Amino acid sequence: MAILTVNAGSSSLKFSIYPTLHGSVLPSILSGSFEGLEPGGKTELHYAYQGVEHVEHFIDLNQDPFIAALTHLKELLLGIEGLPPIRAVSHRIVHGGSEFFQPVISTDAILEKLSAMSALAPLHQPHSLDGVRAFSQVFPNIPQVLCFDTAFHKTMSSLETSLALPKEITDQGVRRYGFHGISYQYIIGELIENSSKARDKVLMAHLGNGASLCAAIDGKSIATTMGFSALDGLMMGTRSGSLDAGVLMYLVERGYTHDQLQDLLYRKSGLLGVSTISADMRKLKADQSPLAKEAIDLFIYRIIRESGAMIACLGGLDIISFSGGIGEHDWSIRSAVCQKLAWLGVELDESLNRKATHHLTLKVSTPQSRVEVWVVPTDEGFMTAQEAVNLIKDQSL
Repeated sequence: MAILTVNAGSSSLKFSIYPTLHGSVLPSILSGSFEGLEPGGKTELHYAYQGVEHVEHFIDLNQDPFIAALTHLKELLLGIEGLPPIRAVSHRIVHGGSEFFQPVISTDAILEKLSAMSALAPLHQPHSLDGVRAFSQVFPNIPQVLCFDTAFHKTMSSLETSLALPKEITDQGVRRYGFHGISYQYIIGELIENSSKARDKVLMAHLGNGASLCAAIDGKSIATTMGFSALDGLMMGTRSGSLDAGVLMYLVERGYTHDQLQDLLYRKSGLLGVSTISADMRKLKADQSPLAKEAIDLFIYRIIRESGAMIACLGGLDIISFSGGIGEHDWSIRSAVCQKLAWLGVELDESLNRKATHHLTLKVSTPQSRVEVWVVPTDEGFMTAQEAVNLIKDQSL
């Protein structure tokens, strides 16, 4: 059989097919994405199968764009000879709140509970849940498995998750949760397979348009930079990261509404806000303006600053790993971070660092380095596929 993994956005949908064998997930055999799923958009389907890239364009004026795309996907999968049958659809859900710390089979009641958490992750949660509903409609009678980005951080202590607010507020579930958990779960698994130090003191850096750090001991999360929402911690592509709450009160006093603040903090800040140019690190690297340099320097500085807190929680450091779009592809960012952490005994092999690709888990530190440095291409789809297989097996579905 196979697992179809999906990650739904407001106008896009990424998907992959992972075959399974004896309860284990094998590498993806087909992956792709739909773009232009907004109302009135021109839908494009990009997918790769058996090493061949395909691009298709279509418009279905009689259906919702998302439903039209899924109907097209279903026809595509049925038309590929030899493709294993889909046993389950596995979805990445950003926020599981205080109730969902394990993968579950979707139900209307569960979706209603998760919808109530949309304000905690407004860029992701509503679109992910809309995706679940759409897949349930187009792929009926196939289990829809929900995997939560917050779940990996369930091992954090109450000291790490608590906020210094009145009890009547924290009793409502206002606490630190942490995110990027599906990615961290995959990364720590890769590290454990490749390094004898991976059960010691590990700092994982997931650096992309969304960015965070996670401190782990014995393969378990003990601290992370994201908190109650996906706004906390590191500076990101368009998100501010940690911010003095007094700034928000200042803006409210000057007339900012809730929606304006949400737009500011989620969509107009971070690399984009500081540079005024782009949220894309590649574009900023190609730009010679002082504002582009300022944004890059601040991004690196915030990684170092937050790393200090994570390392203090760990009580030292044995491994640091880099993942995510920036972490996997940008050798210069890795180099800059490691140079700032040289006082810990971090010594990078610059030749290996430049050769690291997003296709291979690779150690890029020197043999003399007291701290191992790894580049780990993350694969959230693989992780959610394995979670789906485990859940189906456990529930004998």
